[in-house]
Amino acid sequence: VYKRNRKKKGQKLEYAVLMSVYYKERPTSLKESIDSILAQTVLPAQFVIVCDGELTPALYEILDMAEAAHSGLFTRVQLAKQSGLGNALNEGMKHCRYEYIARMDSDDISCPDRMETELFLLKEKNADLVSGAVAEFETDSATIGKIRKLPQTQEEILRFARRRNPFNHPCVMYKKSMVLKAGGYQPFEGFEDYYLWLRMLKSGATGYNTERILLYMRTDGMYKRRGGIKYAGRILRFRNLMLKKGYCSLKDYLISVTLHVGVSLLPDGVRRLIYDSMLRKK
Repeated sequence: VYKRNRKKKGQKLEYAVLMSVYYKERPTSLKESIDSILAQTVLPAQFVIVCDGELTPALYEILDMAEAAHSGLFTRVQLAKQSGLGNALNEGMKHCRYEYIARMDSDDISCPDRMETELFLLKEKNADLVSGAVAEFETDSATIGKIRKLPQTQEEILRFARRRNPFNHPCVMYKKSMVLKAGGYQPFEGFEDYYLWLRMLKSGATGYNTERILLYMRTDGMYKRRGGIKYAGRILRFRNLMLKKGYCSLKDYLISVTLHVGVSLLPDGVRRLIYDSMLRKK
């Protein structure tokens, strides 16, 4: 049964969920993702879904059914052609009516208390953006693999950001005003979120990461996408930008480029082993 948000006296808990979906998404994955939002302990006041180009009939059917079952909750934004994640999120953000925005990917599954936890942290930690740990899975969320945890405090986040992405984008909740202040998502394929965090932090935004698992992230094909000559080239261009704009030191640059580019050029199986053994936790 759908219920409106629980409100506590003196607290404003309204938030919007922002999701982008494109034609290659599996209908079953999209349904699972949407259902996980509709099962939150604190429900959204708005659910913005950006159709990044034309979708398949099966995907539109999932959206139609969700909208029919929850009148007034969904805002659908249709883009004429596929334009990429960053641009799709920028367009969707224009339609978000609330200061707090929770990101959600169309194939992940949020834990039931994810939004309640993040709303609490934004207020308790006086933060502008928060995220939490994600548990990776391939096909069945009941069988999880590694868990990606990140540094918690602002000081740790700032230090970590010089070499690695400091927030788990699939489960971020942030203040719309601070995202817009930093210029929103900007074109940088594969690094739109990382670049946004760097600009937000530089403009004075405060972040926090909880060690609690807030989301189950589907990793089917992820390790393959993070490899190859083209991906290595994108890494190098992004790291060059970081160095040029002062987001990292020369030492940070040399270490991150050597490791990141090196790993991207390894065979898929070896790259996955490195991610699992060195960059993830049980």
